[in-house]
Parts: sequence; structure tokens; C-alpha cells
Amino acid sequence: MALTVNDVERFEASRPRLEAIAYRLLGSASEAEDAVQETFLRWQAADVEHIEVPEAWLAKVLTNLCLNQLTSARARRETYVGQWLPEPLLAGDPMLGPADTAEQRESVSYAVLTLLERLSPNERAVYVLREAFAHPHREIAEILDITEAASQQIFHRAKKHVADGRSRTEIDEAAARRIVEEFLAAAASGRTEPLVRLLTQDAVSIGDGGGKVPARAKAFEGALAVAKFMRGLFKPSKAKRVLAGGSPEVYATTANGGPAVVAVVEGRVVGVICLEVTAGGIAAFRNQVNPDKLERATRRWASADHGEPLLHAF
Repeated sequence: MALTVNDVERFEASRPRLEAIAYRLLGSASEAEDAVQETFLRWQAADVEHIEVPEAWLAKVLTNLCLNQLTSARARRETYVGQWLPEPLLAGDPMLGPADTAEQRESVSYAVLTLLERLSPNERAVYVLREAFAHPHREIAEILDITEAASQQIFHRAKKHVADGRSRTEIDEAAARRIVEEFLAAAASGRTEPLVRLLTQDAVSIGDGGGKVPARAKAFEGALAVAKFMRGLFKPSKAKRVLAGGSPEVYATTANGGPAVVAVVEGRVVGVICLEVTAGGIAAFRNQVNPDKLERATRRWASADHGEPLLHAF
């Protein structure tokens, strides 16, 4: 049955919310877009006139498409070259979705998206739908074809797993920029000691090159090891300039709501470093340099004003 203009408009009104759900479930903007487009095709083929609550129907279709994707993604990630990290979303990206509550902001943070990889597909779906989008357990149970009691149990289990994996610290955009500026000044100093002072003792640094850009398969662990790596990362060399395609301009910004460093060469984002900040200092650097996961960031970068770079690397 052909969709009416109103049917298409109703779907398009739901698209931002669907994309935000799919991104949290999949950790990939490109895969989220594909899942939402497939949901539209299902909507197009459905008898829309007899769907009583379109928003609930769309959420159910999308979530189950994402669950299927998560199941196959787990198998693919077993053969992924090096560490797998989510695709970062820069400040203002509409796919970040609602950010009215602390729970909504935290659900899309880079740290939490990384932790969600530890959950089963059902745990991840329940956590996202409940924590970020406030779906009642009754609705979640209908979406996942489970009981309401099971939804509640899964949510409490998933929330505990996420809470156990991180210490919660909220910072505003101005504070995030100051943290990035301090880090860059320390990293560019060529000395290890200033960096160590900014880090927690158990700090880690993880890189995702996807086999296309060199990135260490094993994380750096401990303040000294991380500081030495970061000092070396910002040390100029011809080899680095060749690899990056030029001398990157380095900016302070936010990604997924948290402090981030963005490296740009001739308008192309070549790296995003997401910082996880706790009361004790910087606890983690998650470095995304896989070019496939930076295409959306490059498009977003081109459409926004970001001021002057803080430094030129390499």
C-alpha cells in the first residue's frame, strides 16, 4: 500500500528519535542510518492505517532490526583488527538525541557506549530504551516480547554493569575545554611529568585504527605508560605527517557530550580523542583514527564554526 504524504511526514517526524535510539544500540552512526532506513521500508510495506500507535510500532521494528545487527556485529568484531571503539559524534550532531537529563547525557557518552559493548543485545536494548528514552517497562516488554518483570530485572542488571564500569562525573562545555587545553599544553611540552599529573594512576589509552591506521592492539595502562604514549603521539615527525596527509590542526571540542581533541587536515577529521574525566583526573583516552568512523565527523566539522586551532601537531 502506497504511503500518503501524512504517513511519510509522520515517519520523518520520528526519524531523529529513531536515529538516536539506533546509534546508542549500535555505536555506529552509519549502521544507525541503515537501520532507520530499513525501518522506513517496513513502514512503507505495512498497512499503516491499522497501526494504532505508530511511534511504538516504529520503535519495535527498529529495536529488533538493531538486535539482529548486534548479534551479527559480535561475530564481526571477533575478527576486527585491534580494539573496537564506537563512532564519535561531535558537538551538535542531531544523532546525539535528547540531553535534558543526566541519564540521557550519560547514555550517549563515549565511556558508556564503550561499556555497553559488554552487555548482551537484550540488556543493551532495555538499558537504552529505559535510561535514555524513558520507555515504561510495559512498552519495553512488548517491544522485546518479554515479560514486564523480565524487563525490570534485565534493566537493573544492565545498569549495575554500567555503573560498575565507571565513576560518574558531569562537566560543562567550558570545563571540558579547559581540560583539553591543559592536556594539549602538557602533551606538547615534550615532557612526561606534566601529563602524569593530569592522569589517574590507573589511566588507560585505547586506540581504534580498524587495520587502516596504525593503532596499538593492546591498551596502554597506568599513568606513566599513558603519559609516555601521549608525549610521543604529539612529538613531530615526518612519518606522522605522511601518514596523516599533512600537519594536523588540533582543536578542543566535545564529542558525545564529553571533552575531546579533534585533529583536522585540510578539513578532514583524521582523529578524535575522547577524554574520560573523573574527580581524580583523566581516567581514559579513547582514540578513534579509523577513517571509516570519521566520515560523519568530517561532515559535521565542515558545517560548524570551531574557532582557531590550539596547536599544529607533528
